[in-house]
Amino acid sequence: MPTSFSVLDMVHRIPLTARTVLFAGCGNGDLARIYRAMNPKATLLAIEPDPVAAEQAARHCDQAVNASVQADPLPFDLPDGIDCIVYGQTHDLNDPGGVLARHAASLSAGGIVLLAVPNREYWRLTEQLLRGLPEPGGADLESAGPGQMGHTQASAAAAFARIGLSVRDMVALDPDPEAAESFREALSPALSALDIDQADFASRSSASHWLCRAAAYPVKPLIVAGNIRKQIGGVYDVRIVHPFQALAAEADVRASVVDALEVKPPEDDSPRIFIIHRPSLFGPPGLDTLKKMSAAGYLAVSEFDDHPDHFVMMQLGGDISFIGVHAIQTSTPAMAAALRQYNPEIAIFPNAIMSLPEIGNFADPSSLTVFFGALNRQADWQPLMPTLNKVAWMAGSRLKFQVVHDRGFFDALETEHKTFTPISDYQAYLNILGGCEISFMPLGDTVFNRAKSDLKFIEAAACRTAALASAVVYGDSIDDGRTGLLFRDPMEFQANLLRLIAMPELAQSLGDAARSYVARERMLAYQMAARTNWYRSLWNRREELERARTIRLRQRLAA
Repeated sequence: MPTSFSVLDMVHRIPLTARTVLFAGCGNGDLARIYRAMNPKATLLAIEPDPVAAEQAARHCDQAVNASVQADPLPFDLPDGIDCIVYGQTHDLNDPGGVLARHAASLSAGGIVLLAVPNREYWRLTEQLLRGLPEPGGADLESAGPGQMGHTQASAAAAFARIGLSVRDMVALDPDPEAAESFREALSPALSALDIDQADFASRSSASHWLCRAAAYPVKPLIVAGNIRKQIGGVYDVRIVHPFQALAAEADVRASVVDALEVKPPEDDSPRIFIIHRPSLFGPPGLDTLKKMSAAGYLAVSEFDDHPDHFVMMQLGGDISFIGVHAIQTSTPAMAAALRQYNPEIAIFPNAIMSLPEIGNFADPSSLTVFFGALNRQADWQPLMPTLNKVAWMAGSRLKFQVVHDRGFFDALETEHKTFTPISDYQAYLNILGGCEISFMPLGDTVFNRAKSDLKFIEAAACRTAALASAVVYGDSIDDGRTGLLFRDPMEFQANLLRLIAMPELAQSLGDAARSYVARERMLAYQMAARTNWYRSLWNRREELERARTIRLRQRLAA
């Protein structure tokens, strides 16, 4: 792999909808390992000329071949083609353009190639020339293949076009932005004297490489924008941040989270969707927000995953958050039923895992650690606290606790074997959860709770942490006794917790089965086709949806 940018720069551009991915020049397989955690069902293939690296890569791929990247034909059986070919190295190929052209013939319909192209205008190259140092390479831009010495953005696009590929997008990889800015500042008088636009120079010279995705035919991109409310815990990562990362990995989607909507007429008729995260729209300001989205050419979609009757905004006319948009997306059938009274256009996308974490628990057989991390759950855990304290007293040092967010829960625990962490970022939250063996997930039987999702379970399951959960909500997801243990009252809670303490191997087997369930059923990768298809279907029905929205708003405002 090139050394001027990270493996993550590449992996986040591989579509999560890919069924088959070929890593050409894969090195030791790090890229395949990271992608496998995001899309466990994909078939991963690799070609690597170094025999030692190929052997290492084989641990993360379905098939790894020790061969030249120039292999012709490809040494795989490919009845359905390849959805993405990722090139880790092309600089040492005799004919990069010819290799890419031959490989592109094996792409599936809609398949792409992903390649980092050196930027000929990179500021460090300019600095070398100014200092009289030799310029590396020296390829002719008119004839150079996409993977050769260097290109401008325009010449890279032309190089791909010569081999029958159309560039879907180019991302600037900037390994040292501070040094680049210092160089531009030093060069500023000369740029001004030469009447060179400094912002344009910055955009052309910052990147060491252009990370290009190209396909056999051009496509009209789906544009998806959205906002995000102030983070509280990790819920927003799951509902907004991760889905937008996954959308951005699709080659025919342009996805971005924005702080404010830029209101200007759309440049073309590309499908445009704006996802309003947990909207609180009411009164003239709420209507003005909807008007701005319409003026910017977007269809508006509300993203909501808690029962709306719980929120004060509904008493202020906040139902326009659902009435005034074209569609709603939510996470559970119960939520869909609650929201359907406002708007019939609803899609359900269950909460899902972006990437399976590395396993980090069950290292010490002498003790188990119980994890509890939730907001506003006092009414749910309080009836169970006497039982929990009784078991903690009986178990002594064999039972430890990790508490995140809830200070009241931590203070109510009558044991010295406990640790408290305030509200943290999502990765820190997962790290703590992943070091525990049992996840305690209580939910009382209320209308509000019954509309909640099973997010806590799939997070614990992804970390191989055994779920000890209420039957409310979690009973619909957990296979009791196989992927977790359910309880319906304090007595059943006590019996199940004692079972886990007495049989750590049971806790581990539950965690293993639950993680397998998530890898098989609840990865975000498996939703992306449904999400993008739904967004495109909304756009195709935009006139119909706009009429329905206008009628709902008029009726609501008249009332």
